[in-house]
Order: sequence, then C-alpha cells, then structure tokens
Amino acid sequence: MIRTPRPDFLIVGAPKAGTTALHAALAQHPEVFVTQPKEPKFWLCDGAPPPAWSGPGDAHSRQEWIWRADEYAALFEAGRDHPVRGESTPFYLWSRGAHRRIAEHLPDVLLIAVVRDPVDRAYSNWMHLWSDGLEPEQDFEAAFARQDERVRAGWAPFWRYRELGMYGEQLAHLQRYVDPERVLVMRYRDIVDDPPAAVDRACRFLGIATGTVATIPRDNSRSYVTPGWRPGLLGPVVRTGARLGQFARPEVWRRLHAPLIEQLSGRAEAARPRLTEEQRERLVPTFAEDVALLAEVTGEDFSDWLSTADRGSFAERRSSA
Repeated sequence: MIRTPRPDFLIVGAPKAGTTALHAALAQHPEVFVTQPKEPKFWLCDGAPPPAWSGPGDAHSRQEWIWRADEYAALFEAGRDHPVRGESTPFYLWSRGAHRRIAEHLPDVLLIAVVRDPVDRAYSNWMHLWSDGLEPEQDFEAAFARQDERVRAGWAPFWRYRELGMYGEQLAHLQRYVDPERVLVMRYRDIVDDPPAAVDRACRFLGIATGTVATIPRDNSRSYVTPGWRPGLLGPVVRTGARLGQFARPEVWRRLHAPLIEQLSGRAEAARPRLTEEQRERLVPTFAEDVALLAEVTGEDFSDWLSTADRGSFAERRSSA
C-alpha cells in the first residue's frame, strides 16, 4: 500500500522552547523521517503565499516558506519507508488558522507542543534576533514593550515576544479543533534536565521504539552580542543586507550573512547575561493569568514560572546538569 506523502506528527511549538533540539533528537531515530527544511511553515498558509511581513529580515525569510501543496507533499516522499514522518514548525501552536487547517486536512496527525517559562522564552527570542543583528533594540524590556507597535507595522510572528508565550490561550484554542489525546505537551526543562527520558516520552507518544536516542543536540542558541560599537555599526548593515536578501536565493544570503554575524560577535563567545530578579518581577505578571489557564488546560503545575529566578541558557543548564 502506497502511503500518502504527509506528516504523521508535527512539532508545533513554541519558538525558542527546545523544538530544534527535539527535532534533531528524533531525526536520529531509525523509525523517524523528518523534513528538510525543518520548518516548512505550510500550515501557516492557506493555499497562498505568506504575508508580506515588513520587519527586519522578514522579506528574506518569507522566501523559505513552503506554501504550495505539491511542494509540501514532496518533502515527505523520501521518507516513504519510515514508519513515522514529521516536520517541526514552532509557529503552528501560535497560529489559530493553522489549528483549523491541521484539524481539517490531517485528522489523525499527532502534535507535540514544547513549552518554556514564557519570560525565559521571550528573552531567548530577543537574544536570537539581537545576536543575528536583526533586532535594533538593545534593551530586552524595551523590545518586549514594543510588540503591539511592531504588530501594527506588520512585523512577522517571531517578533511577538509576549504573544508567543501565551500557551494557555493557544492550547485552549487548539483543543477546540484537535482531540487533546493527540496533543503531547512537553516542558523545555525536561529536555534540558533529562534528555533521554524526554525523547522516550515523545517516542511512546508516537508509537515507536524507546531507548534508541541517548543524546539530544544543543539547541539553536546564539552567542550573545555585547552592546557597543559592533552592533551599532554592523547591525544596520545586517538589516540592510537582509532586506536586499529577498532578491537572492536563501542559500546565497546565508553564505553572505555568516561572516557578518562572526564580525558582529567579535569572534568571541560572550556569556548571555541572566535576567535580574527585578526584571523578572516586572515581566512575570504579564503571563500569570495565562500560566493559570495553561495549568487548567493541561492539568499540570507551572507555578515555578512565576518565580523571579532566571534559570539560565540551554548551554548553561546542560553544563550544570
């Protein structure tokens, strides 16, 4: 029997919550096929090209979205002999439209949502864009406060530092369309603290063998770029290049972009500053109501996210585990 080229599972989110690490770990499993690219973003679209987002780098990244149905199906052709096929687009959890489209077209698909302390997630999100030279605001809290302004200006979803962390609202909406039994909610801390157990939990959910993946790769974290003359001088160059990058193939821009990022960081691995207790104290209330909703939706306790203690980066937590 010929299997339809489509996913059996989706890692749906959240961005900067360990989805890349989980995707890479499952890619090592002999029964699993995952797509290349990792994030086709197909279910964010509705049979039409992606929106013309206008934030720094948005026009360039738009080229990498796969919105045509035949091109999306082709991603899974090479995995026809694998028992399980999947892809990972962390914005599916955020997108209400994706929930409806996934439910309509993939009635049996399994969904994995990885959630992370929303303040830490937002900080990592900002760090990613700042260290790539795309975020013009060097102060995290100032950038966090500019979300609504940026949404009105048409910036892409990755700039929504606050909104992407509202997992309670997102999962409540998702469960209106998808049976909760087909949704596995995992925690970032479990991926960091006990990688083999976290991967085995995902494998049991997918109905494949456990105990085959002993390690989990480092996530796609960035080296911290210290504010100063480098980002002041090179940041605008990167953002201009990203705008021009929309007129070149994605692989061309990535090749040209790499040395700029190396210069931006000064070729040194700078430690990411931890959020202070005062910073977390100011930001945690933004998410408190949604954290309570998440607990109600999942039946799990997330009260540790209301703490004022910063738990550090993926690399820091892995090295101390």
